[in-house]
Amino acid sequence: MKRIVIKVGSSTITHKSGLLNLKKVEELTKVISDLSNMGMQTILVSSGAVAAGMGRMNMNEKPDSVPEKQALASIGQCELMYIYDKFFSQFGKVVAQMLMTKRVLEVDMLRQNAIRTLNQLLSYNVVPIINENDSVATEELVYGDNDTLGAITAELIQADLLLVLSDIDGLYDKNPNMHADAKLIPVVDEITCDIEAMAEDTSTKVGTGGMITKLQAAKIATEANCDMIICNSKDLRVIYDAVEGKQVGTLFKRRSSYE
Repeated sequence: MKRIVIKVGSSTITHKSGLLNLKKVEELTKVISDLSNMGMQTILVSSGAVAAGMGRMNMNEKPDSVPEKQALASIGQCELMYIYDKFFSQFGKVVAQMLMTKRVLEVDMLRQNAIRTLNQLLSYNVVPIINENDSVATEELVYGDNDTLGAITAELIQADLLLVLSDIDGLYDKNPNMHADAKLIPVVDEITCDIEAMAEDTSTKVGTGGMITKLQAAKIATEANCDMIICNSKDLRVIYDAVEGKQVGTLFKRRSSYE
């Protein structure tokens, strides 16, 4: 049975206004439910709590201060899980919430508890939905729009694939927004200094996690014997292509594949 971690950032499930894109969220839950029906175990690492909080409080502009963002995340996490639960229920799936902090992942006892909980949920055929606990995390969005959190989750459950959905097509040899001749890198066998240099010149448009944080996530995932793909979430059917092994975005090969 294949284990997959799907990480969706702010740019995937929000409108340009910063509010949740409910059509996109529903489409995402449909695809993940279908993967479950195909016999795959899937964990969703989802941002969007602040956006959901903005919608619940009828706010059109994202605040700048940390306390305001944390308050909105606290409000929005309830709303976000309500929305996910409602949509997944349409397709007969049960969801579970897990909120992580840096401490949970760094303290061995807490880490082992997280592993046991995730494995038990997957054995129940439940879809775990993971987010950083933004309402209490004082670090400045430690996980970079959850890129690193997605990779650590993949490591915890020994996933086969980490799929990072973003507003970019993958890793380019240079910034495609500045260079018309920029070329997409389809496969990265090993994250070298040259690859890291490419990331320094690129970034996403909406989320806090740029290409540098995505490469950091790729290092964690590939060293944990997990493939990672970065691809554009404009059409969520790309998830099917990714799990079927078709060429989409940029594939970072697991370390064992090139050792």
